[in-house]
Amino acid sequence: MPSKPEFRSRVVALELDGDGAHPAAWRKALHDPQALLGGRRIRETVQAADIAGFHVATFKDSRVVDRGTTGIPSRIDAIQRAAFAAPITRSLGLVPEAGTLFTEPFHVATQLASLDYSSQGRAGWLVNADNLVEEARSVGRSTLPAHEVTSEAADVVQANRRLWDSWEDDAVIRDVATGRYLDRDKLHYADFESARFSVKGPSIIPRPLQGQLVVFAPTELIPAVEADVALVSADTADELAQAAQAAAASGAQRTLVELDVVLDARGQSAAERLAELDAHERWVGGARYVGDAQGLVELLTALFAATDGVRLKPAVLDIDLPELAYKVLPGLHKTGLVTPPTPGTTLRETFGLPRPANRYTAA
Repeated sequence: MPSKPEFRSRVVALELDGDGAHPAAWRKALHDPQALLGGRRIRETVQAADIAGFHVATFKDSRVVDRGTTGIPSRIDAIQRAAFAAPITRSLGLVPEAGTLFTEPFHVATQLASLDYSSQGRAGWLVNADNLVEEARSVGRSTLPAHEVTSEAADVVQANRRLWDSWEDDAVIRDVATGRYLDRDKLHYADFESARFSVKGPSIIPRPLQGQLVVFAPTELIPAVEADVALVSADTADELAQAAQAAAASGAQRTLVELDVVLDARGQSAAERLAELDAHERWVGGARYVGDAQGLVELLTALFAATDGVRLKPAVLDIDLPELAYKVLPGLHKTGLVTPPTPGTTLRETFGLPRPANRYTAA
């Protein structure tokens, strides 16, 4: 087995969806409701995360209304939100969710390649394989048999990777003398065919700046899905380290553990804040930290011995994000395990992943 590329800083990622991860987050949001208009809300949160020094922002996606009574009723497409964030951020990695079961693979591949250009190489893809009736009906489809979901997701990821490689890096020649913009010999057919779809190609977008975007996927899809980063979930924080080690053993190059976060803030304890939110609607999630900033620093420092980073899901962005920015990140920097991102660094470089060779050039 080839050795992994050198990797130093642990990655701190942040989920930026709506007003926060708790379904009742909007009840405690501090922003003007008009901020939702014109993209102001997205601008505020991504720029706050960028300035604070988070490495990655992820953007949830769904075509359907959140389950429950207080969740987000609708969302702007995640890739569009990430594209909006690209020119107004400097070092933040931008990783939108995009579905694999009910979306056209060719369109997803080209949208993500465009995002990599607009972000100057800071783009990733969070693979979604939610097999929901509501999702299927929204596009006039039926859900897949349960045993075919993982293979379908794997096929879509593989098709996208082939499309990203369908242009060699030097395919654009701009030869004024001959009037040729492209060297047609350096464009290739993807020629991917699965049980449910086929993609001929080539792409309509040149090869992404990173060669291949960083692909994130939940551990239940790995190793079938060719992912670069495994998102590791557990029922409790105590189980995360063991789950991360299991994911690494299964072949994941990098791992990020998933952690819901509620912090002491604005004169209230985290437990009091969570109780108020849960009184409106109970937050059903996974591993969770409820406490002060120093305790979170200590928990993450311990977890970083077993994982390459964390994706934090703040209960209420307006309240928890400042606590994370001004107390938790500085505390992690003091440990030496986390270093601030550098403008101009690609997302692959952030994760210590090399730029891959083009499969068609290699062939």
